[in-house]
Amino acid sequence: MNLRTMMQAGPAKANELFARLAETSDGAVKTRERLFTELKAELELHASLEEQHLFPVLRRNSETKELVADAIRDNRELRAMLTELDGLPKNDESFLQRLKDLQKTFRQHARDEKTEILPAVQRALSEEQVQDVAGRMEAGRAEAEQARQDEAEERRVQARQEREQAEEQERQEREQAEEEKRQARERAAAEARAAEAARREAEATERRTRETARQVAEAATRPMTVAADMARQMTRLAAGASEAAGAAAPRATASSLTNLFFAPWMGMMQGLQAQPPRSLAGAEEVIPLGEEVLEVGKRTENRGTARIHRYVVETPVERQLTLQHERVVVERRRPAGQRPNGEILTEVTVEVVETAEVPVVEKHVRLREEVVVRTERTQRVETVRETLRRDEVEIEEPGQRKRRPQLRPVGSEQR
Repeated sequence: MNLRTMMQAGPAKANELFARLAETSDGAVKTRERLFTELKAELELHASLEEQHLFPVLRRNSETKELVADAIRDNRELRAMLTELDGLPKNDESFLQRLKDLQKTFRQHARDEKTEILPAVQRALSEEQVQDVAGRMEAGRAEAEQARQDEAEERRVQARQEREQAEEQERQEREQAEEEKRQARERAAAEARAAEAARREAEATERRTRETARQVAEAATRPMTVAADMARQMTRLAAGASEAAGAAAPRATASSLTNLFFAPWMGMMQGLQAQPPRSLAGAEEVIPLGEEVLEVGKRTENRGTARIHRYVVETPVERQLTLQHERVVVERRRPAGQRPNGEILTEVTVEVVETAEVPVVEKHVRLREEVVVRTERTQRVETVRETLRRDEVEIEEPGQRKRRPQLRPVGSEQR
């Protein structure tokens, strides 16, 4: 790459950035900041390459040393305007106007380089000196480009690491939340089991209490039945003895025998029977008989809760894309003939834009599948077994053995 091409590469790229910045709106703050950062880096690189590699050579030559002061002053003016624009908010109304002023100054600077510095350099310096300056400027630009690429790669790596750390932290928080939900479900299930066990224990305690009360009641009525049987037997014995021995003596013997065997049970019988036996004498005595009736109902119990949680899974994908890049190639060669085929000895500016294809990524959402949640109801028949109690009577008539009559239900008599 020759010196002219090298010095025109910076202005061409800068003009492209100026044009892209002018097309942005006040709302595109991020885009303006990114483009202005690239423009600032390009202009500072262009000025630094001139000051490091070109201006020292021009100072050593008497024909060109006077041009260095003006060029340095132009570079200083460009840096001052860049600093002012850098501190100005990118959505400020005066940003585009200040940008136009900077572009105007830079174009004048590039025009001075093309019309004054480059011809003076080609007149005053040898071809080897010009190629040496061009080579060093090209190496400096390549080094700066590599440094920018390394810095951009470092930023990308840092951003990727920060993104991965954020994703890892989000995953840990999600797992912690799931673990807390699982522990809460386990605690709720344990509490439900404990409540069910307590309910069953209460029911069992209640059944045991009823059974104990029934056994106590049966045990309390058993001595009464035995005492009544003994009293009847003693009465029959006394009646038989009175018939055999006369009227006066038997009554005393019967009374004595009755008091002898029946006295220990009198207190208990008097306590259990609040009223003495009475003769019916045409009236009726009602003895109620009860029975237990089984009633089976049903209730709904919670057997657990099914939870369906939707979450987003990120999967990295890769696609290969063939991109085309057009770069400007400028070379100098000897003409095929001596006669010019166009206008010469006039100032001409030719601008050729380099183009490059860049990937454009777009994502859209499509429906992959559906998850349907519903409940299904089934029926089953379950047999409930229980023991029912009821009252029965034993009838004992004089001169007959006691028997258990078959009583008809009240409803059958009514029918």
